[in-house]
Amino acid sequence: MRNKITLIFSCILLGTVLSACSNSAKQENTVAESITNNNSAETTASIKTIKGKIILATTTSTQDSGLLDELLPDFTQKTGWEVDTIAVGTGEALKMGENGEADVLLVHAKAKEEAFIQAGHGLKRFDVMYNDFVVVGPKGKIEKNNNAEETFRTIFDNKDAFVSRGDESGTHTKELSIWKNLNITPADNPNYISAGQGMGATLLMAEEKKAYTLSDSATWLATKSKTDMDIVCEKDKQLLNYYGVIAVNPEKSSKINAEGAQDFINWILSDDTQKLIGDFGVKEYGESLFTPDAAANK
Repeated sequence: MRNKITLIFSCILLGTVLSACSNSAKQENTVAESITNNNSAETTASIKTIKGKIILATTTSTQDSGLLDELLPDFTQKTGWEVDTIAVGTGEALKMGENGEADVLLVHAKAKEEAFIQAGHGLKRFDVMYNDFVVVGPKGKIEKNNNAEETFRTIFDNKDAFVSRGDESGTHTKELSIWKNLNITPADNPNYISAGQGMGATLLMAEEKKAYTLSDSATWLATKSKTDMDIVCEKDKQLLNYYGVIAVNPEKSSKINAEGAQDFINWILSDDTQKLIGDFGVKEYGESLFTPDAAANK
């Protein structure tokens, strides 16, 4: 009899413990679900509503330098527009605008940009930033200097190898203008090579050919560790390299995202973005790769 009573009491006690554990587990699950739901709500609230996409046609230098990777997430976060970037030479970017295949352009050949607007393809050009062009090539053959025309003349007279972008980019346009000022036809040099490539690829080709080339300073800084080349000419006034932003005329195509293009212009000219541009490269290279220039529009 005593054994039966003991057994019954033990079963009651065990049931009480199991019930308490079950209730505790339910409470813990309820708390966990509450925390998860709250965190989910906070996360959802922090995500900017995506409005859609804009197409940005730009130069290879803004892509190869890493600038766009640094800047564009900020644009999407602040405006809700995602960006499809097409990095080509300035000439090709302008053609895309002319054909209504892009919403906004970020390019660097001011005379061509102004002609683009004059022809009615774009609305207005705004200064964004600048850096400079540099002549780079094999170490030790040409003494470093700040006279681009004399450097080009020396390369031509010596029949040294020179790799041209050859793609109607802003860099190619600048190169051709220097040859023109010298009354030199560069193709008369048997070692003149037209790459038809972006800036990064052109620099690597120049390294392979032990040749000289003209580069924007930002792509050079981002690429020079992959080469054994050095700067042979810089800081000539005619080597300043200005970048402008242009909204494509929405009359070019019914698909033009005029609202997104204007939001991009407002954003890239804003004080916050101009500061981001000025800070870009300082940590990694010890100097800014681009100088903000939106103040020139005022």
